[in-house]
Parts: sequence; C-alpha cells; structure tokens
Amino acid sequence: MAALYDVPAPAKLNLFLHVVGRRPDGYHLLQTVFRFVDLCDSLDFESTPDGVLSREGDGLAGLPADQDLVLRAARALQRATGARQGARIRYRKRIPAGGGLGGGSSDAATTLIALNRLWGTGLARAELMRLALLLGADVPVFVFGRPAFAQGVGEDLSAVALPERAYWIVRPHAHVATADVFRDPDLTRNSESVKIPVFTDWQTGRHAGALFGRNDLEAVVFRQHPEIAALARSMQGQGVEVRMTGSGSCLFAEFPDAASAGMHRDRIISKMEGPPDAAIEGSWICRGLDDHPLLGWVAD
Repeated sequence: MAALYDVPAPAKLNLFLHVVGRRPDGYHLLQTVFRFVDLCDSLDFESTPDGVLSREGDGLAGLPADQDLVLRAARALQRATGARQGARIRYRKRIPAGGGLGGGSSDAATTLIALNRLWGTGLARAELMRLALLLGADVPVFVFGRPAFAQGVGEDLSAVALPERAYWIVRPHAHVATADVFRDPDLTRNSESVKIPVFTDWQTGRHAGALFGRNDLEAVVFRQHPEIAALARSMQGQGVEVRMTGSGSCLFAEFPDAASAGMHRDRIISKMEGPPDAAIEGSWICRGLDDHPLLGWVAD
C-alpha cells in the first residue's frame, strides 16, 4: 500500500495585514505578507483502492466531516482529476485552532500536495492553487510555497525574499470569531495600498528589525477581547514590538534569532503579574522558513 508519513503542514504569520477596500459581494480586499514558520502539524496519508476517504487523530473533536478542510481538499482533488483512489488520513495537530496561524488552511494545502503525489494525479502548482482557492482564501499561499506578498482576497501572490528571523508566538486565553471582526462597523477598510518594493525596501533599509505596517484587525479584536489587548500591552511594556497575526488570537514578536527570542520570552514571562498561564495558553519559539517544506513536491 502506497503511503506518505509525517508530512508537514507549517503555520503562517501575517507580518502585516492592511484592509484596503471591499468588493460589492462583501469580500474584503487585503494586502499582507505571509511567512511560514516551523511550528507544524503532521499528517499521514495511506492510499486505498476503494475511493473512500477517512480521518483519525487529535484535533477532530466537534469537527463534522463535511466541514473538515482536509476531507474537502481530498474530495476536490478526486473530482478535479477523476482519481479513483481513496485515503486514510491521520492528523497530529500542533498548530492551535482559531489563533490566526492558518492551521486548517495549511492542513488542506498539504493534503492537496500529498495526495497529488500519492495518487499520481500530476496537477501543476497553478492547478492546485485554483482548487485551493475554492477551499479558502488562505489555502493558496501554502500551495504557492514561498513567502508571499498577497493582495485581493489573498489569492494574488508574489514571492518576496525575507531575512532570517525567529518569532515568539503567544496564544492568549481567547477565541476570535473571524466573521465578527470583518462585520464590525468600526473595522478600518480604507488603508492606503502599498507596493511590493516599499515593503522589500523596508526589510533591508534603515527600518530593518522593525515590523512593517500594522494589522488593521487589531483594534477591533482588542476592543472585543480585552484579554488579548492586555497581553499585548504587557509584552510591549517590556520593550518588544508585538503584532497580532491574521484575525488573532495569537500575538507574535520578531527577533534576529531563536536565542534572542527565548531570552526575551523568559525575561518577559518572569515579570508578568500572577502565574504566566493565567494570561498565556500557549507559547512557541519558531524559526521563519525560507520556503514551504513541500515546495519541491509540486511542478511549477
């Protein structure tokens, strides 16, 4: 039986996120830069001859099969290619759900890439990206496979070079409903568009080491969830620049390397009032990736 084991699905950070408009159909127009980090879910895929798709593993409690992006991705590939094989899919979740780290989208993209390889369906990157967009706005970038400047609803992607960096990612005790954030009447929807060279010049010029732009969703999320705002203030009060990724709830700070990130984490946590787990549900030191680990699995 053909199989692929321990296939990685990395988390992502939005290094900035600007809302620059809104389409007539209600979808928001965004500009953002996606960066993959080495916090990864892991999936196993075993091909079966019967066409049946099944799943098992942690992180599935309360997730109906028809809402599972992994199963939806596998079915989309079957339909698009006429593949008659099925698959047994096993999850090992490490990326927290609902944190703005793209875990579900990444798992879906890894499923498209892995089953395209396992089943021998032979779709090129552009074809897989078209399937990915039908699953969600964040899925295509994981198939794209490179750090990317994204525009539109997230589907217009341009590769960007990013410096070596490490990140301290923090998850507060909060779950953010993304739809509520985008429905909020106070959400900024008219940020000025920026051009890719402006971002790349920032990375290498006198601003190197500081985060570019902002996350336009932060103000709404911080108002709706004061506990996230309080944690951000606590971290900023200890001298680090803090940003929310996606629609939250996770926050991150950027550092030159993992040693520096760990040093600042230990210093800041030691100075927090009360036990750290009262404010922080999860904490990770992550390395920014140059490319998606499965970049070479798909033909351009």
